[in-house]
Amino acid sequence: MLWIILILLLFIFQAATILICEYKRPAKSIAWLSILFILPIIGFFMYYFIAREYARRKKVHGHSSDNTDKFRLQGAPNKVGFDSKKGEDSFLQGEQRLRDWLRQVPHAPITVLNRVDVLTNAEVTYEAMLEEIGRARDHIHFEFYTIRDDVIGRRFLDALIAKAKAGVTVRVIYDGVGSHTLSKAYITSLKCAGIAVEPFLKPLIAFFDKRLNYRNHRKIVVVDGLVGFVGGINIGDEYLGGNPQLGFWRDTHVMLHGDAVYDLQRTFLTDWFFVSGESLGEQRYYPVHSEQEPSFVQVISSGPDTRWDAIQEMYFAGLIAAKKRIWITTPYFIPDPSITMALKAAAVSGVDVRIILPFKADSTIVQYASKSYLKELLQIGVRFYLYRKGFIHAKVIIVDDIMATVGTANVDMRSFFSNFELNAVMFDGKVISRLESDFLMDLEACTEVTLTEFEMRSPGEKRKERIARLLSPLF
Repeated sequence: MLWIILILLLFIFQAATILICEYKRPAKSIAWLSILFILPIIGFFMYYFIAREYARRKKVHGHSSDNTDKFRLQGAPNKVGFDSKKGEDSFLQGEQRLRDWLRQVPHAPITVLNRVDVLTNAEVTYEAMLEEIGRARDHIHFEFYTIRDDVIGRRFLDALIAKAKAGVTVRVIYDGVGSHTLSKAYITSLKCAGIAVEPFLKPLIAFFDKRLNYRNHRKIVVVDGLVGFVGGINIGDEYLGGNPQLGFWRDTHVMLHGDAVYDLQRTFLTDWFFVSGESLGEQRYYPVHSEQEPSFVQVISSGPDTRWDAIQEMYFAGLIAAKKRIWITTPYFIPDPSITMALKAAAVSGVDVRIILPFKADSTIVQYASKSYLKELLQIGVRFYLYRKGFIHAKVIIVDDIMATVGTANVDMRSFFSNFELNAVMFDGKVISRLESDFLMDLEACTEVTLTEFEMRSPGEKRKERIARLLSPLF
């Protein structure tokens, strides 16, 4: 009898610990309690080593984007943002609440002098990156969640090594989880060429240091501090259609010139400080650029090292500001309650809400979780489309004709609360128009999900969706 009481007390202690640590996120608490019920003891060890929320708010062991002094160490120019009253007056006219919120995002100035090129799909993006890498004269900063030792990975390897041998400073960051298959030979080749290479949390170290749940999902390339890239594309042959199960891979990236590159640079150098301990603040990393035409861009980073869930809150602010349309493309759709409510409110008020999701998925359980959100949104007028040409991986949101965002963050809780992410928010009509054209092109390769057809799912499918929904805060 005594041992039964002890086991019961141990279980109560474990459940209470999860509830106390996750009090801010009830959905996450329920998910972990479900695992604890299914896997007693083991479930608690999984929670302890993978996802203790208190570690998030205590910063990820030294990586803090909220630390202003650390940002100063990175040497970013103080004057990036509005340079004139004229520029400020022309930004988001008639949208004062949205403008005021965006201007309060820490370390994310709304920059004025920029040029934005939308890059549709990996082939165009890779060629643009390799071309800019080939032009590098001073430095190349290269950071990706996934780098693979395959055909395209070798092209980038050769390009980076060639520039390093020519005297260009090259730094590379890869995520230990996302790039867990990257060969030691690949890394050794980089290092032997004089390239500084650092992992962002190796899987084994992250596990024992209780940080495995925190992944650097950013994709950054900065060349000479003058041109930068950000978006959904990693380095791997699958992005060129090399995965036979997924086929054609549809994605979106942007190339930036001008003030906004300073913020890509600052994000990279902050990550570099974390992985290497090296603080870089020389002016060479923030050279004077030649862009003169106004094109407003805001680069927003978020992660478990900040007090703000900045990208999630930017998404929310944009959704509630919409008057005409909200068009979303995302491969993973696991919205938190605030995003769900914002989409519902928009649809009920007559806003054209359309969301493109993949028909083919690279994660079955995530696809089931995504489907579990569809019925309640279909019922109030949100329109969903399934992309059938291949796999759609782009992360794009368009709000009316006032703003659009492209970046690394999906519309899911992992991107909002656990990953290190980076998005570019753009307010230029020409850029928004280009993204609109891509969205309409993608719609042609989609089939719309109707409520009548969706409700005809089998009982087995519905059960799988319920289970996946229960665990979805952990994906």
